[in-house]
Parts: sequence; C-alpha cells; structure tokens
Amino acid sequence: MQAERFFAFNLTGEHKKEDMEFCCIICFPWEILTLKEHGRWKMDSIWSKTSKQKKRPSLEGDIQTDVAVIGGGITGILTAWHLEQAGIRTVILEADQIGGGQTKNTTAKITSQHGMFCNRFLEKKGEEKARNYVQANQEAVKEYKRIVREEGIDCDLTGCDSYVYSSDKEKLRKETEAARKLGINASFVEHIEIPVSCAGAVMFPHQAAFHPLKFLEALARNLTVYEDTLVTEVRGHQVKTSCGSVRADKIIFAAHFPFVNFPGMYFARMHQERSYVIALETEEKLKGMYIGEGKETLSFRQYDKYLLLGGQAHRTGENRTGGQYENLKKAAAEMYPQSQVTACWSAQDCITADGIPFIGRYSEERTDWYVATGFQKWGMSSAMVSAMLLRDMICGISNPYEDIFAPSRFSAEEIPQIMKGSGKAVKGLTKRFFHLPGGTADELLRGHGAVADTPQGKAGVYKTEEGKLCQVDIVCPHMGCELNWNPEELTWDCPCHGSRFDREGNLIDGPAQEGISHG
Repeated sequence: MQAERFFAFNLTGEHKKEDMEFCCIICFPWEILTLKEHGRWKMDSIWSKTSKQKKRPSLEGDIQTDVAVIGGGITGILTAWHLEQAGIRTVILEADQIGGGQTKNTTAKITSQHGMFCNRFLEKKGEEKARNYVQANQEAVKEYKRIVREEGIDCDLTGCDSYVYSSDKEKLRKETEAARKLGINASFVEHIEIPVSCAGAVMFPHQAAFHPLKFLEALARNLTVYEDTLVTEVRGHQVKTSCGSVRADKIIFAAHFPFVNFPGMYFARMHQERSYVIALETEEKLKGMYIGEGKETLSFRQYDKYLLLGGQAHRTGENRTGGQYENLKKAAAEMYPQSQVTACWSAQDCITADGIPFIGRYSEERTDWYVATGFQKWGMSSAMVSAMLLRDMICGISNPYEDIFAPSRFSAEEIPQIMKGSGKAVKGLTKRFFHLPGGTADELLRGHGAVADTPQGKAGVYKTEEGKLCQVDIVCPHMGCELNWNPEELTWDCPCHGSRFDREGNLIDGPAQEGISHG
C-alpha cells in the first residue's frame, strides 16, 4: 500500500505541515486532510468517515439498455432502483464512486419542511401548486420509511420532528396556518431545545434523518452501476463515456447540474451555492432537527454522538475572504462550550429562481431525455420525489405532481435570475481580458492563491507552505468564465455556473466536464 502524506488544515483556511516522513498527529481545532498523488484536497464528511463503499467496475465497451442514468448519487440510485422495481432495465454511469458527489456532503435531513416557505408559496403560486409541492415531499418522506422497512436496510433511519425557528413571531404564526392549509399537521412552539435566541418555531411532525451512504450502498447492491465512467457526450440515444458507450431508449441526467447546455439552458436558470458543516462531539443530544429563517442562520441535527452544525452559505465563486469554518467553530464554542470538532466539510446546491426543482423532460426538443436538478438545500426529499416522478413518466403512469416540477415551466421569477446570471457570465468572460492580476507569482504569500502574472502570462497560482507554485489556467472549460480563488477550501471556483477545481486543476464539481490545464 502506498503511503499518503497528511497535512493539517485550520478552520480559518490556513494550513501548516509538520516535518515527518508520512504523517502528523493533529488535535482539535485542526482537521486532518489527505493529499493524494493527484493533488486533490479531501475533507471527509461524517458519512464518509463512518461507512465503507464497495468498489464497482467501470464500463467496458459498448452496451444497450432501456434507461441510462447519468450520476450515481442519491437521485440516480433511487431512480434506477424504482425503474428496476418496475421491470425496466437500467444502468447507472458514475464518474467517480456512488455517493461521491453531493450525497456524501448532505446533512441528510428527510423532510418536507424546506425552510419557511409555505406562506410564500401560497401567496405566489396559489393553493393547488403549493399543496402539490408539499404533498409530493410528504410522500417522499413516507417512501423512505417504507423502503427502509421493507428492504430491511440498516441506515440509522430515525423518525423525528422538524423545526424552522425565527425571531418573528407573527411570521411563524402565518407559516403555521399556511402549512395546515396545505395539509401538514404543523404547530407553533415557543420553546425549542437548541440554544438560539428566537420567538419560537414551526414544527412539522413525523419527519426523518438517516445515514445517506449506508442507505445508498444497500439500495445499489442489486443495481448495474459503472463507476469511474465519466460521461463525455450525449447525442440522441447515445451516451459516450471515457471507457465505452451506452445506447438507451431513455436517458436521465441526475448528476447534480446538467452539463448539456442546449437545449434546456439550465446554466441560465440556476445558480450554485456552497454551505459548510462541522460535526461536534458533545454531551448534548437533540431530539429534533432545526434550521433558522433567513440568510445568516444555522442548521442543527443529531447523528449518533455527533451534533451537525451547518450554515455560512454563499454563492459559489464569491468567497473572497474565507472564515466559514472558523465562524461555525466560534458559534459552536458559544453554544456548546464543552464540544469538540471531529469533522468538517462543505456542500454545493443548485438554486432555482422559483424555489422548485426541475424534474421531468429535459426539454421539448429531447422528449426521451429527463432531468432532476435544482434541489435547493433539500436534496434528500427532492431525490425521492424525482425517482417516483421519473419512474411514472417513463412507465406512462399519470402523476399528479408532474406539472409543478416540469422543467418546461416558465415563471416571471426567472427573469431576474436569468438577467443576474447573464450579468455574472458577461462579467466572468470580460474579466479574462480586462482584469489585471494582483501581482506576480513570486510576490504571493505561502499558503495563498490568486490570479497573478507569470512568465507564461496571467494564471491562477497557489503557493504551498514549502514555496512550490501550483499554476493553472483560470478559464472555466464550461463556458469560459474567469475563476476565482476560494481561500477557505483552496479551490478555484466559477462565479458564473459553479464549477470547481482543486489547486492543481482537477475537476471537483460541474457543470464543467474536465479539469483546467496547468499553466
């Protein structure tokens, strides 16, 4: 077994190295990261630390099937499982390992309570659409429980209540009334178990939480999954990959962010956001799961002996100063002074303008293509909604929720999103030509990254603690926007559409399908 070298990563975004041959032992508040040979920094979530995934083979040659699912996360696995249950031959094509994308970074709340949204949906969308949205997600919660029970899956599924807390009592009362009108047995409570200042919370009963990777591994056991099989192109019914091709009657894009730009134009209809989580070992044990109302808020849930504390969201590519983990750590120290941080990680979410995912036919021009994306920060319930809805559509079964999630819908709410997104894209493109570097590579401080002047021209440069320069092209291969340095995670992020790359140019998140070249 080849040895790996370990480095310590401070929650502020700085890091340091001990002079030992292979590794160093780090204590709180430092978090251990692994730097593998290809240079990718790795921060493991609590799910990755507490489960083991079976390795599956790559595709070899050309095959044919009824349905090809692109993406082996929770959405792809659930959809394939439901299709196989319906007697439809399905294969899953995963670029890395199942659950290796956003699924491993979720907080794994299974809930129909998607923040403080019921009253807003009622006012903007009307009762029928709002009710359909809520009920689709309520059915998703029940379906998780059914599958776990009937399949005998050991994934630490726990039934619990869900809460949204706020300092605005009137808003809480209106939200409670709206939720009840939409069919949820919600209630307003004045006192909650977490140490935050608030006027109370809206409670949804009978929700759930689980271990997503344990669930995924069990569900995928009898599915046809090809790992390390990067999809490079889709034309008609043909899916080309890095190691063969698949011809399928139906094709489902379930890889977080659709990478085919036209038709669909999902790059103009969504943006991506990052959020951060730390796992605390503490004697405090929560019975419910919580999220605050508003932007500067926190998320709480219990898993085993760990309390998961999340927040600090920002648009991908717009993290200039860092400090997200440090802020969460400070909050944890104030609320749970005896706690210790045992893991920290981050997640990426696709955000639609109207707050509803795109689930259904990819476009009117591609009736045999399907898509599931734009889950906001509620990927677990949205994944199950996607699986059940896409199964019904492919099987020709009427589904009452098809219209509310239809990607072909257009809302006036999308116009500001499209205009803002277009502005970001124009800015990102023009920065390549008019943005002046912040200095030369030699002037860059150790442990920092920036756009800098090099002998080869303008480039993205990161200087390691040893003084080595990691130089990359700063042009995103997706649509040509200029990348920004993320000091918290030592990555190059695209402010236009959310693609991300590590300091050496390896692809981390799409819609880009390839890494950035070394400068």
